[in-house]
Amino acid sequence: MAKQIIVSQEGLKKLQQELEHLKTVKRKEVALAIQKARAYGDLSENSEYDEAKNEQAEIEGKIAHLEETLENAIVLDDSELGTDKVNVGNKVMVHNIDTDEDCEYKIVSTTEADPIQFMISDDSPLGKALLGQRKGDSINVETPMGVVKYTITNISK
Repeated sequence: MAKQIIVSQEGLKKLQQELEHLKTVKRKEVALAIQKARAYGDLSENSEYDEAKNEQAEIEGKIAHLEETLENAIVLDDSELGTDKVNVGNKVMVHNIDTDEDCEYKIVSTTEADPIQFMISDDSPLGKALLGQRKGDSINVETPMGVVKYTITNISK
C-alpha cells in the first residue's frame, strides 16, 4: 500500500491542475513532436524521435506519479488542526539557540514543500524533529553542518 500523503486544499488543487496540464497540454505537445520526428524517416538514427520518446516517457511517469499521489492524498481539514502540538499544517516559530535567530516554518507534505517559502516537509530532518513537539520543547536536528538546536516558541494554524 502506498504511503498516505496529507495535503492542504490548496496543495490538492495545485496537484490536480498540474495533472490536468500534463494530460491535456504536454501529452499533445509531445505527440506532435513524435509525429514530426517520424516524418524525418529512419527512426533508428533519428535523435529528434528519441528525444521526443524520452520526453513522452518522462511525462507519462509524472502523470502516473501524480495520479498515485492524488489517489493516496488526505486533505487537511484546517478546522481540526490544533495548536497544542506540531502537526502537518501548523506554522511553527522556532528559536535557533546557536545563532539566536527566530524563524517561522509551515509543516507540509513532501509534495507541497518549498523551502524558499519556509514550507518544510514533514519528512525533512527539521520537519521530523518538530512533529509531535509542544511549545517550549527543545529539539536537536542533525544537519550536514552538524547538530542545530532549536526551541519551539509558538505553534499556530
